[in-house]
Amino acid sequence: MGKGNEKKLVGQPIFNQILQILPIEVINRIVLESKSDRYYKSFSTRDELTSLLFGVFTRCDSSREICDGMAALGGKLNYLGMDSSPAKSTFNDGLNNRSESVFEKIYFSLIDYFLPLLSASRKEDVCFDKFYAFDSTTISLFSQVMKGVGRKRKDDGRKKGGLKVHMLTDIHADAARFVKISEAKSHDKNFLKHLVLPKGSMLVFDKAYNHYLQFAEWTAEGINFVCRLKDNAIPELQEVRFEKTLSEKEPGVMKEEHIHLQYALKQGGKKDQTLSLRKVSYRDEKGRIYRFITNNWEISNEEVALMYRYRWTIELVFKKMKQNFQLHFFYSESENGIKTQIWATLIAHLLLTVIKRKSNSKKAFSTMAALVRIHLISYLGLYWVIENGRRSYNKRIKSRNKVPDGVQLLLFN
Repeated sequence: MGKGNEKKLVGQPIFNQILQILPIEVINRIVLESKSDRYYKSFSTRDELTSLLFGVFTRCDSSREICDGMAALGGKLNYLGMDSSPAKSTFNDGLNNRSESVFEKIYFSLIDYFLPLLSASRKEDVCFDKFYAFDSTTISLFSQVMKGVGRKRKDDGRKKGGLKVHMLTDIHADAARFVKISEAKSHDKNFLKHLVLPKGSMLVFDKAYNHYLQFAEWTAEGINFVCRLKDNAIPELQEVRFEKTLSEKEPGVMKEEHIHLQYALKQGGKKDQTLSLRKVSYRDEKGRIYRFITNNWEISNEEVALMYRYRWTIELVFKKMKQNFQLHFFYSESENGIKTQIWATLIAHLLLTVIKRKSNSKKAFSTMAALVRIHLISYLGLYWVIENGRRSYNKRIKSRNKVPDGVQLLLFN
């Protein structure tokens, strides 16, 4: 093994090195303010968070796996600040009864704490300092706790329910600034009113969030947005500002138009209000045509298309969470427990994002998550594993003590 590839051994497991990234003073302050330890003598909020992160990082399928897995750690629990592993009943009681809001507060406090680090690498081709994407993802549940997804199964099994995670991400920081968990049947556009955006910011989202009244309010507040126009929308053309005939396979802006859309001040009311917007028709490299609308009249047509292209960053966040952490099995069937596990997953994602920013590694997020999972209890340097570790092993060198072919024939005949 070369000098640069020598294993870097340390005095504590990788899991503890990850936990040390957490600002304990911030967590303790939230615990005191929330009084989340009032009725728990042997299983603190910090113990529950540690246990959940262990389950998330190792992708445990149940609370029993978490408790039994931590029990097998033995003396290593001392490094985690725990005297012993939690009993399954104790863990389940905490998951079901301790309010998920305390973990929500911990998550957003961690976002604020790490924001200077996360915002250090901004998108250079974007002229907006405040640049956000908004979308949702559906997580399936075989539970009646949160209804709204799927139908009754043909085999008379349990009805499939589900939830939605609505998220606003800071595209520059690659971190969530708003998260709302709801039943999957809730309409996406109803959550736009919960967003608190600074003046001059840019927001991108999909056409499922078309809400003309909200668009008008944002325009009055100086908040910019770019989204796709719904297929059934009926815009009133005011002026064609730009038009270009593209060659057969040429991507680019085809047309820019000034349009009006009618909307009502109240749901079900008369559509007597007019919203003035800019419509940009764009064809991408695969020949797909997009119709974008925006209330910003200053950026170029190409920038409008670029803004929307960055919307896919939030899709990547959802993909990272679903592929690298345990969101296929839930440790509780209570609504509180399910939401708590999602907050723990978001915290785990944030911690790995912070580690990636602090390291010099160019590895994919999935590779990092796999390395952490494999070496979670190893006494190796965290950043050494991230920067130098590999998911595959080098080809084994042929043994010098190989049995001669003649002897092999005698042995097997």
